[in-house]
Amino acid sequence: MEDREIIELYFARSERAIRETDEKYGRRVRSLAEGILKNRPDAEECVSDTWLKAWNTIPPTRPGTLGAYLYRIARNLSLDRLRRNKALKRGEGMRVLGELDEVASRMPEDAEGEISAAIQRFLEKQSKENRRMFLLRYWRMDTVAEIAGETGRKEASVRMALSRMRKGLRVELEKEGIWL
Repeated sequence: MEDREIIELYFARSERAIRETDEKYGRRVRSLAEGILKNRPDAEECVSDTWLKAWNTIPPTRPGTLGAYLYRIARNLSLDRLRRNKALKRGEGMRVLGELDEVASRMPEDAEGEISAAIQRFLEKQSKENRRMFLLRYWRMDTVAEIAGETGRKEASVRMALSRMRKGLRVELEKEGIWL
């Protein structure tokens, strides 16, 4: 089913919207949540919460790209869950978020779109492999070891590449007048 048809089901308040959403995007949303949380039951709960949030926000929101809208919801819910779990124990995901602190200690809410666009421009300038490593680390929250395994690079090489990209990103943001 096409995204626009699924969105229309949400606007019609048809429960079929959730079934169609899960059928089309469920596997990828689950994979994203499991990648961040490293815990299947927590990930499943985040997937259910993603469908609920989509139900409660569509309408009035009419997403331009349904998949991106759902992935963002799932990622944010997964990160919130990871932060809650942090109270019980420190995990890899919180270290990953800490790495980006050197780039952005606090992001102003009203600058989110501007910063997102600047990050996208920065990533477009990177090699395909560097862009992939950056996204695996900071979007999917993979460990350095997992990235090394996927890319065939040594862990030290992955760490160095990520460090250089973080520094480069900070410079690019400052060039564009984004001071964080």
